[in-house]
Amino acid sequence: MTKPLAIAKVGRKLRCAVYTRKSSEEGLEQEFNSLHAQREACEAYIASQRSEGWVLVRDQYDDGGISGGTLDRPGLTRLLEDIDDGLVDVVVVYKIDRLSRSLADFAKLVEVFDRNAVTFVSVTQSFNTTTSMGRLTLNILLSFAQFEREVTAERIRDKIAASRRKGMWMGGAPPYGYRVENRKLVVDEPRAADLRWIFARFIETGSCTALAREAAKRGLRTPRGNRIDKKYLYRLLNNRAYIGEAVHKGQGYPGEHDGIIDHGTWSKVQAILQESPRTRAARTRAETPALLKGLLFGPDGAAFSPTHTRKGDRLYRYYVSQSVLKHGAGACPVGRLPAGEIEAAVVDRLRAVFRQPEIVAGTWKAARKQDGDVAETEARDALHQLDPLWDELFPAEQARILALLVERVDIAPDGLDIRLRVDGLAGLAREMRSGDTGEAA
Repeated sequence: MTKPLAIAKVGRKLRCAVYTRKSSEEGLEQEFNSLHAQREACEAYIASQRSEGWVLVRDQYDDGGISGGTLDRPGLTRLLEDIDDGLVDVVVVYKIDRLSRSLADFAKLVEVFDRNAVTFVSVTQSFNTTTSMGRLTLNILLSFAQFEREVTAERIRDKIAASRRKGMWMGGAPPYGYRVENRKLVVDEPRAADLRWIFARFIETGSCTALAREAAKRGLRTPRGNRIDKKYLYRLLNNRAYIGEAVHKGQGYPGEHDGIIDHGTWSKVQAILQESPRTRAARTRAETPALLKGLLFGPDGAAFSPTHTRKGDRLYRYYVSQSVLKHGAGACPVGRLPAGEIEAAVVDRLRAVFRQPEIVAGTWKAARKQDGDVAETEARDALHQLDPLWDELFPAEQARILALLVERVDIAPDGLDIRLRVDGLAGLAREMRSGDTGEAA
């Protein structure tokens, strides 16, 4: 609260601003109207306090024909600006309701006054915050203002809860796929069709990240024109309004509006969402294997990372240079490679390598260091078996074998260079000899 000690020092001048207000414009055209009467009484009171150092601020802060139920008043706005600029010490009004008729607004004004060490006086109600009685009265008024705000908030919350239990739409931005007509939600069919596609595609992909990319390619936007991202999709997929429910504090009630998504689709989506994002991401990666992940490098030495995109029901996989991802197109002479083509080229080279005598001999020597009983013919037969067996292996097993055999693959504009792991070849030969390689079921 305002500390009166600072304004009670003898000899200090207190700059007093008079604020006047009249709700209606009736009589304002008269030569002497209500605003003039209020000002005259306030100026007389200020003059009576001259011995206390009170002086009148000549700027006039008048609001004629404006209700006290709002703070959006030109005269009051100028007064508050001058208070913030430190030009006023005391605000003088004829009656408290001239300042505001709303206790909540009154509390806001008092916060501004208190922040700037400004007091205010009502000349006809013996209300003066420079005295202890005036501050006591102020505290009582503020307590009632707080009570009014809390009661109003409770009443609004109760009304909203009752309306939601009846399935009514209580305002705000309508969910994607709906529009508001006569204060009710109505299905917006074009967007509703996009919403059904979103739910169907999520069931197929199980990934909001991939779905956000597809939505961007389809040109889908939020009602405000923003890009549909992963967070927005999660909110859509969890919104029970789409099955015709009105939700209040997590509890669903039959709504007045029609649903867009059937309960079967909704249940499938919720079942997928119950899984952790890491589990779903791991499954997505498993369904789109990248055989050369961590093995592929460009002419500038930067690694290539696997990525993919979908068009309709088809999946297109690529390897993209980290230079391109970080610095944009043109940063690497070989920026992007079709995954199927580069993987097939590497596998074909490996199959040819398995048949080269010098590779077989090197593999046999490396295998003998760990197992002296391995014969050269056994190493050769083991490597030769891999050629017809390759296409029968699970994708995960193919990726494991490539990581075992290949140290790195360097891409050049005119070809590729494969650096093998001799120890890996020897280990693979031992696996093939013992029959440990995982075959497809």
